Amino acid sequence: MNKETSLGKFCHSLSHFFKKFLNFATMRRLLTRVINRVLLYEPFKPTMGIEAEIHTEGRRKMVVGLGNPGMDGTRHSVGMAVLGALAARLGVADRWRGDKYVSGEVILSEVQQTNVVLLRPRMLMNVNGVSVAKAAGKFGVKPEDILLVHDELDKPLGKIAVKHGGSARGHNGVRSCVDCLQTDVMLRLRVGIGRPTGKTSVERHVLSRFTSEEMKVLDQVLVQSVDLILSQVSQQDAQFPSSPAGGGLAAPKRKQSSASSAEEPAAASRRKHEPDVYSLK
Repeated sequence: MNKETSLGKFCHSLSHFFKKFLNFATMRRLLTRVINRVLLYEPFKPTMGIEAEIHTEGRRKMVVGLGNPGMDGTRHSVGMAVLGALAARLGVADRWRGDKYVSGEVILSEVQQTNVVLLRPRMLMNVNGVSVAKAAGKFGVKPEDILLVHDELDKPLGKIAVKHGGSARGHNGVRSCVDCLQTDVMLRLRVGIGRPTGKTSVERHVLSRFTSEEMKVLDQVLVQSVDLILSQVSQQDAQFPSSPAGGGLAAPKRKQSSASSAEEPAAASRRKHEPDVYSLK
């Protein structure tokens, strides 16, 4: 009887703990959404007419490197590293300029007659969707023509993959973009950084820098990532060729990931079983 009572108390305590944890996670997400709205000031508008700074015909595309300002070189800011490598490949690495309106750094470039906006948000990862939405409005870029480059815990370093819209998969930077753009159709380039080993926490892992050995692998990742981005951007289609058409509501549950050319074929069959619940700060 005493054992049953003890077990009952334990189960009750465990249930209470999980309820408090879920409530905390829900409140945290809600608070982040409120902050996004406050910083954004106004609903997202795909085009702002004469305020757009690119005055050419056809759609513009935008490539965004997600990360934390002032933390270049960390795993969590690998999206910024990819964008830096892209700018260098295009020969425009010296053309970054600060834009107070979008709270980020911007380069206006061209890839095979396609106008491209490169954006490095200068806001914390959890709210960088504000920067993305403002830049999209200012430069007349539709959500389906945006490519987000970000770190991916559920892929090891050396692996990259394209995700065609859908869930943010627990990535707070992507979630902020989905919230501020009010849609989840954006194409994503997921750059693997692997999960921590031993007793290292996720937060410490993502905010740490790559080791010298890992940098050798990262150099190849940057080359492959830029190749993949250029192949997407250079398409003459109206939108990124693989992104969903139509523009859906925020966060519908679609699973449309696909492995890129830099990922082993076997990884494509494993994606279905990848967890969808990691959380980054």
